[in-house]
Amino acid sequence: MSSDQHPSPLGTDKRSIVLVGLMGSGKSTVGRRLANTLNLPFYDADTEIERAAGESINEIFELRGEEVFRRGEAKVIARLLDGHQCVLATGGGAFMNDETRQIIKDRAISIWLKADLDLLMARVLRRDTRPLLRTGDPEETMRRLMEVRNPVYAKADIAVESQSGPHNITIKNILDALEAHCQIAEDNLSS
Repeated sequence: MSSDQHPSPLGTDKRSIVLVGLMGSGKSTVGRRLANTLNLPFYDADTEIERAAGESINEIFELRGEEVFRRGEAKVIARLLDGHQCVLATGGGAFMNDETRQIIKDRAISIWLKADLDLLMARVLRRDTRPLLRTGDPEETMRRLMEVRNPVYAKADIAVESQSGPHNITIKNILDALEAHCQIAEDNLSS
């Protein structure tokens, strides 16, 4: 185990870890580092969808629409969670789909990376790659997304605040939350 790896906080739980939350919450960056820390493979659902479709997320949205994208997203997530343990970063809308949310619930531990509006906007405005924010008022769009999506993200097994500082703080908070979550689950099974 390298110096940046951590003993697994999952105990005997061999489910995957799935990060959910709004665009800009840090799912991909934090997920990659969390996977490295736990010595697990990392997948970014959006990257895997692009690979499977042979098109970018923007192209899928523009040429085929969001509904087609969401169907493909559900299939890709189901495939990634069918088998070996991994860390998976989902797209912001994945957890909104009932079927996808149930697959995640059945096969993984879900972690909501929560972030406030200012942090989300600072991160997403760095690049023009977010099809849902191609509006006249991206901040208002993000505010509406938060109102609709945050109550659904709150159904995740664990919620961790995404920090604006070093990612290692968020990673430590995730590891602590995972350890507590898995300990409670083991205690419930043994009682």
